[in-house]
Amino acid sequence: MDPWRIASTVETTFELDYAVRAEDMRGLYEKAKRDQWNASRDIAWDTPEPDDGRVLADELVDVHGGPLWERLGERDRVELNRRITAWRLSVLVYGEQGAMLACSQLVDIVPGADHKFFQATQVMDEARHNEVLERYLQHRLGGLHYPMPDNERGLFDVILGDGRWYLKTIGLQLVAETFAVALFKMMAEAAHDPLLRDVCRRILQDESRHMGFGMLALPDVVAGASAAERREMEDFACDAIEKTLTGFFPVEPYRDLGFSEAEIREVRSYRRDVAARSDYALFRKYFRRDMHASMVANLARIGLLTARVRPRLAALGVELPATA
Repeated sequence: MDPWRIASTVETTFELDYAVRAEDMRGLYEKAKRDQWNASRDIAWDTPEPDDGRVLADELVDVHGGPLWERLGERDRVELNRRITAWRLSVLVYGEQGAMLACSQLVDIVPGADHKFFQATQVMDEARHNEVLERYLQHRLGGLHYPMPDNERGLFDVILGDGRWYLKTIGLQLVAETFAVALFKMMAEAAHDPLLRDVCRRILQDESRHMGFGMLALPDVVAGASAAERREMEDFACDAIEKTLTGFFPVEPYRDLGFSEAEIREVRSYRRDVAARSDYALFRKYFRRDMHASMVANLARIGLLTARVRPRLAALGVELPATA
């Protein structure tokens, strides 16, 4: 595939003062150094595959439990399971590279040596995540990849194209990382393949630090922003949430299995009906709960959950407490 090029301009800040100015941030940097892991050394790549060939629990296949699922034979169910997994992991591979590129920009533009040091560790973390997920796709799923969804491309087009560090941090650490953490948790719990479970749990060790950066770096920026700047940050967060929560549907795996366009529409309708009934599999319920709880808590803590944006977030299905 041809590389995707994004025009951007960042102003590099060269720090000459290396004293500790933000102790909490320097502490996060120390934890990042301590907790580095190596995908070549620390992952048991020789772990046997499940006997039935499934990678995730069937409950994470959108069509599971519906009439179309009942029509599938065992062989097609296993193949769809593997292809849906490959689609999800492809989305995450692109996301991890986008995060790596965004953090490499943040090293240039964040103020203070403490912030720069931590962002340098996150560049390494995201490179490792990109590597280990791609390696899993090659090792377990024959190198199967699916295209980058348009809304994911749109999200990183904005994050990578903007030159302001605090907007990049809102989009990446506050929104995209929240989504990724909930997804990795769900996949770790639902993994049928113990190797995938280990990969997800390793990645989760790093992701909590990444979210921590935003929670340490953003409150003072938001508190000191003008009314116009605050509105821009609120809208940026809502735009990022909208791109993250809408438009992700694995249409390509269903086409690969020979589903007609009418049948794919039936799968979409079935998924909406299940969601409306709150009849998700337990794994999906945990994903929704974890993602929304973290997103709401983080927005509120840094001061971006205001009355002005509450209706827009509620329309996206983000569950907001009455007192938030």
